[in-house]
Amino acid sequence: MQRYESYKSSGAEWLGNVPSHWDVHPLRAVTELKADRNRPGLPVLSVYREYGVILKESRDDNHNATSLDTRIYKVVEPGDLVVNKMKAWQGSMGVSAYDGIVSPAYITCATKTERVRPAYLHYLLRSAPLIGVYNALSYGVRVGQWDMHYEDFKQIPIPLPPHDEQDRIVAFLDQKTAEIDAAIAKKKRLIELLQEQKGILINQAVTRGLNPVISMRCSCLNWTSHVPAHWSQHKLKYCINLLPGFAFKSSVYSNDETNIPLLRGVNINPGQLNWRDTVYWPKNKLINFAAYMLAEGDLVIGMDRPWVSDGIRVAAVSATDLPCLLLQRVARLRAAENITQDFLELVLTSGGFLAYFEPMLTGISVPHISPEQICNFEVTLPPLDEQVAICAYVREVKDQSNKAAAHETKSLATLLELKTTLVAEVVTGKIKV
Repeated sequence: MQRYESYKSSGAEWLGNVPSHWDVHPLRAVTELKADRNRPGLPVLSVYREYGVILKESRDDNHNATSLDTRIYKVVEPGDLVVNKMKAWQGSMGVSAYDGIVSPAYITCATKTERVRPAYLHYLLRSAPLIGVYNALSYGVRVGQWDMHYEDFKQIPIPLPPHDEQDRIVAFLDQKTAEIDAAIAKKKRLIELLQEQKGILINQAVTRGLNPVISMRCSCLNWTSHVPAHWSQHKLKYCINLLPGFAFKSSVYSNDETNIPLLRGVNINPGQLNWRDTVYWPKNKLINFAAYMLAEGDLVIGMDRPWVSDGIRVAAVSATDLPCLLLQRVARLRAAENITQDFLELVLTSGGFLAYFEPMLTGISVPHISPEQICNFEVTLPPLDEQVAICAYVREVKDQSNKAAAHETKSLATLLELKTTLVAEVVTGKIKV
């Protein structure tokens, strides 16, 4: 990439040197605070770190409730700058392309177009070097509630190329970021396809076995139509030993890490345990609770909100998780003689298990399943030696798929870093376009 012919000091540590013919002015020189209100008929806008200012209705992942009275919302016009001051440290701001209204908690500014192109300002203010500046200017007790004051924000020095260069910068970045975004979208889709393929292969192995020409029979189950003819069908209660957790008194909980961790539903992720927000039970109060001590290899399932976006909240207890006690709203499952512990885990994390209990969760404010519902799930079991073979195959499938996904994820990270670096270098004059 080409550099400019000569540079000068910007006077700002975060910015360093800028091209000699560029100006450097505080942000207040190109923006003007505004707070127009009382336009409730306009669409509500949201500010995203990833996208800038967008129509709130265009996405379904914004769970912030809109006020019943939007007359107090601030009016935004195309070209206006909108800043979520509570999340400025994440880069949550942007120049709007829409007429609309935003939360009264946001900073809204008109841009002085005779000094700056709104599209250039959009790229500049969302660039990595400036996000670091917002981070330094934001403060508060909790990171998620950091605040940045407008009085500090407007003093930030910014580089201002001539208008024609601003236009060239915007055109260049529009083209290059679109190309990179297209490559990013392809990588993300490929990672999704790898996950989908892995799920399909595992589900086929669990429901149909490994022999593609084996004789099949009707299963009479709503989650799979046919199963190998020699497989047996049982309710899960005949294949497991299930123990619901105990209602340990919360008044006795301890924060002392030398005591025994209590395994709660919040500690169970799909495929692994996490010990964030851990509570403990005093060691001197373990009498009569030996049955609730977990062992290595035990399967546990969170019965409140049992399904999350990346799978069913089932995990195996490892040696590093011990000792720990089983708390209520979590169930422990151990395999009976007709099923291996590994195959039981496959059953509990299968699409069939999810398909079985998912209709039971519809319309419930706090979705949950009961031990009885778990026990009434019908499973088809291959002979034990076939279960072992299926589990070995699944481990291989997971290993190959995870390696491929890790490779693509690394490539994705490289593309994201390329985009971030390119924008930062161009808008601060380190690269000439």
